[in-house]
Parts: sequence; structure tokens; C-alpha cells
Amino acid sequence: MHRTTETLFVALCALATVAACAHDTPSSPMPSLSIGNPVNTGSKEPYTIAVIGDMPYGAAKLAELPSLIALINSDPKVALVMHLGDIKAGSSSPCTDEYFATVESLYAGLKDPFVYTPGDNEWTDCHVAGKNNGLYTPTERLQAIRALFFPVAGQTLGGRKKQVLTQADDPANSAYVENTMWMESQVVFAALNITGSNNDRASWGSPLPADAANYPSQADEQASRAQANSAWTEKAFALAAEQDAAGVVLLFQADMWDPTSALSGFDDLVRQIGRLAAAFGKPVLLLEGDSHVFNVDHPYSPGSPFYALHASTPVAENVTRLVVEGSAAGRTEYTRLTIDPNRKGDLFTWERVPLQ
Repeated sequence: MHRTTETLFVALCALATVAACAHDTPSSPMPSLSIGNPVNTGSKEPYTIAVIGDMPYGAAKLAELPSLIALINSDPKVALVMHLGDIKAGSSSPCTDEYFATVESLYAGLKDPFVYTPGDNEWTDCHVAGKNNGLYTPTERLQAIRALFFPVAGQTLGGRKKQVLTQADDPANSAYVENTMWMESQVVFAALNITGSNNDRASWGSPLPADAANYPSQADEQASRAQANSAWTEKAFALAAEQDAAGVVLLFQADMWDPTSALSGFDDLVRQIGRLAAAFGKPVLLLEGDSHVFNVDHPYSPGSPFYALHASTPVAENVTRLVVEGSAAGRTEYTRLTIDPNRKGDLFTWERVPLQ
């Protein structure tokens, strides 16, 4: 179902109404800290984002996180921070409410808007079998992540909370509050819940908690999230076409071209993104975490060693993929990503900024 224009109009009107009420109500204690228009069609200025992922990964990285946050806060160029998922290690690292709250409270110290998309380590892999992450039902943990990190639909975390479009406004996919979208500097950005562990195809195993039946099963989870991600991807490219955007950025956790992992769960998404990107024809940037080593490549180019990892991959030479550094072994850093629609040549540029 393609209702992009209607949906965006309703969403923007709702946000405008909320903003008007906030300013017109005498009892309002203070101005809203939210900033920005979800679809800022007039912006053509450079836009700089700090991109991180797989952080914190273990006790040492957790100890370094406040310093990394301070470093990002001190960067005058950064206007928004993205986290590509995995806020904990992948195994022997219990997925407790207390740990989640600790990490959320640290990221709340970011002064700029904070966009986060969940990784497999904090929900898909929260089980005993093979992971030793505690006795949880993964879909119960996803609900806990949503409640903590997405308390207000359509609003980011961070010191300044940016207004974004959210799939929670789509009745067919309303659970997916984490799938967000916005437009700045002539570029459409879309966050998608695409996770490692073969897009949640890796078995949860057994045992599961006694109340596991109270939460979506693995099969139901896979089907509903596939529908939501497909619809949100279509919407992102439809918005880009409608607004004559200069580019599209998709951000998610999974490395869909990691040759060391099972990849069948990503086949449909890889084909859909490639098809839409090829039709769009302008620069498309995929931001991923998951495989932990910084890398930039072009997986939709027939000359790429990753091109044949998925059957029937479309050719889309305009797609660039950037994998951020992360995990316990990697250098603690963020990627400073800059979008400049006025620059001749590359729309996207980036540099790695290490924690000294």
C-alpha cells in the first residue's frame, strides 16, 4: 500500500497541531525542546552527523562511553547522532532492564538529537541457547527496548529532541515505532529495524520463559517485521522521488553482506533496496554496524566481491555502503558524516574521529 503523500500530510499536520498547542496553552511550563521539521524541504545547508554502532561492547567500552559522548558533544559540526544498534556484547551478556537503563541514561547525555535503531544483541539474541544472555523471550526484550528508547513516538532522544516521522503512525505496522524518517539538506533518512543473526532467522532455541506465548513467536516476528521494513523502505524512496531529493540514507544494524555469517534472511531486502536505488538514480548511502570493522564499498556493483552473495542482486552503482567500527576489539571512535547538497562531486563525505 503506497499512501506516502497522504500519510506525510496527516503526520505533519498532527505535529503542527501539537506544536501549536504547546505554545498556545498558558499552563505549558516551558518551550518544547524539540527541533526541526520532519520533512525540511527548504534546507540546503551542510548537515553533519556522528555515526556509531556496536557500542558499548563489554565493560571496557561501557567505561569509555561517557568520554565518547563528551567528544561528540564537543564537536561543533555535529547536529545529530546516529546509533546503528548493539548496545551490548553478543553473548554471555544478560539483557537486563538495569543494563538497558544504564546505557539509555548515558546516551541521554548527548546534547544533540539521538536516533537509534535496535541491534540483534539487545533483543534477537536475548536467550540462553547458544548465547547465554539470560532466559528471555526475544520479542519481550524488543518491547522493553521500545518502551525505554522510544517513549514518545515521532521524537528522538538526546538533549534536543528532533521531530521525525514514525511508522507507529501506520495502522498496518504501528508496532514499529523504531522505524523513523526525516529529510534534511535535501536528503531523506530512514531508520529500519534490520538485525543481524540472519535477520532473526537464527533459532531462539530452548528453553524460553514460561510466559513466552504472551509475546510474538519468532515466525510471527519475522513476518511482521519483513512487512514493516518493506513498507518503510518503499516510503523512503517515494518521499525522495516526490521531493526531488539529492540522496537517500538508510540506517540499520545488520551487515547484509558479511561473508562470515548466514545471509538468506536479507535476500528480499537486498533486492528491494537495489531495485529502488537503481530507479532513484541518485546517491544512496547504507549505514551498517554488526561486523565491527570500518569499511566502505559498493555491494551493488558487479565488480564487488559481495555482489554475488545474494541471488538476483540488481545493479545499482549509485549505492555506497559504510560499516562503522565497533565491538570490544575495535577502536573507540565515531564517524563524522557530512551531507552537503551544494558540494560539487560527492554528496556524502566522512572521516573517522577516534577517542584519544
